[in-house]
Amino acid sequence: MAIASSVDLLERNPAKSLWTTFRHILFNITLNIHWKLCVFCLLCESYLRWSQLPGSEQSNDPADIIRYTKEWDFYGMFGMAALELGAFSVGVLSFLWLVQRLLGYDFELSLLLKALLLSSYGKILLIAAVIWEHDYSPHCFSLIKLFVLTSNSQAIRVILNCSRRLSLLAVCVGLLLETCIAQAFQTLPWSIKDILPFQ
Repeated sequence: MAIASSVDLLERNPAKSLWTTFRHILFNITLNIHWKLCVFCLLCESYLRWSQLPGSEQSNDPADIIRYTKEWDFYGMFGMAALELGAFSVGVLSFLWLVQRLLGYDFELSLLLKALLLSSYGKILLIAAVIWEHDYSPHCFSLIKLFVLTSNSQAIRVILNCSRRLSLLAVCVGLLLETCIAQAFQTLPWSIKDILPFQ
């Protein structure tokens, strides 16, 4: 019944209905799948990064074990993706906490975190971009990132019932912190192989 009314609303006014549907999902559905979706999205992003590492090209030789030795690199990519998502979430939540103190917005932190995690569902599209690899893959990855950030901004608007400008500013602060963390880890002189003694 709720799905039929959402589809009917979507046909009448697409912009308002997407906002209403997203609000309905966040406030009325009691399934706690946001953590599972978060882990799945992190696995998708890790696989994308791992597949782009030098030396991870597929080989027809059945004795090729280079891909198996790259397993630790996959775990490192997963950790890096998790750290970047954490930095993004901390940046957004810290900025909105500061705005809450200054402007008097009232929001529940756990609900906002749930909304940020659920609104990152677009990262699942990374798997399709890797499977259908073609010359335009970097453009696809950029569009997917833009889609996820737009969804994050919409989630903030739904939870806080705030202006588009505030939600975009919060997403930009989170993106800035995520980028700083990613750049800091890329410039570090060590890798996961240097830390693990049993390799």
